[in-house]
Amino acid sequence: MLNNPILKYWYKIINKNKYQTYKHKKAQFNRIKYYNEEVYDNILNIQKNIETKKKLSFLHSGHMGDLIYSLAVIKELSKSHICKLYIEINKIMPSVYQNHPSGKYFLDKRIVESLLPLLKNQKFLQTVQIYDNDSIDIDLNLFRDIPIDIRFHSIRWYSHITGIHVDMDNSFLDVDEHETIKEKIVINRSPRYRNEYINYNFLKNTKNILCIGLKSEFEDIKKEIHNLEFYNCKDFLEMAKIIKSSKFFIGNECFAYSVAEGLKVPRLLEASPDFPVVFPIGNNGYDFYHQNHFEKFFNKLNKI
Repeated sequence: MLNNPILKYWYKIINKNKYQTYKHKKAQFNRIKYYNEEVYDNILNIQKNIETKKKLSFLHSGHMGDLIYSLAVIKELSKSHICKLYIEINKIMPSVYQNHPSGKYFLDKRIVESLLPLLKNQKFLQTVQIYDNDSIDIDLNLFRDIPIDIRFHSIRWYSHITGIHVDMDNSFLDVDEHETIKEKIVINRSPRYRNEYINYNFLKNTKNILCIGLKSEFEDIKKEIHNLEFYNCKDFLEMAKIIKSSKFFIGNECFAYSVAEGLKVPRLLEASPDFPVVFPIGNNGYDFYHQNHFEKFFNKLNKI
């Protein structure tokens, strides 16, 4: 019945309700078929590898924030396994992302070289290096291939492919504090996943706010925060140290926010109305969709 093209067009012309039901059942049939043939064996193999191996190798191709969120599950597995992480570079994205730092790639070599010092600083990772056809036990990119809507929570993407759930109140990144830059209100607002219903004008005369990230991001938000300072981090390890040493962090759904969430510093997230896969979990973490709540939570963290 579901593979009958004549019936499909007959319903389309004669009975719109039956046509919609036919389309739904056909799409459901295709999803289940794809899942059974292309996905589920991978899920079973991952479980087998976790249960039978003491050393686990992981592969991730980006984005940067996605990679950081995967560390929560890897850290949990490191309690019982030796964990190695391999980063794939120059994997082409299937769709165009405006203002993506690696252009058409999930991660390019330049970005990964800046990311490696932060990843190598994590004691639960025995090895971190660029992928070169190495043997892989758990492909963390699998979450993109499962026929589900992934708009629920980034860390759970990896929980659901490994069957490993974590206490997301706990930190999953570790860095020392910055040697000189301390107690700043640190901000990073990338061009992607912004909340168009809010603005930063109420901070225009506020001092002690430091922007990290790209110079173009600084120049854009300085239009609203006149006293904003800028610091060009040498790599993402230094960025993480500045966030660790901050009074609190403000950001949208960007890489720097994933670092703040991983460190569990006091943090304020400009929530995305379009792709809400990130939200604060744990103490002193707040998100907002509305201007009055933004200002309320800012004032609350600023008094801590």
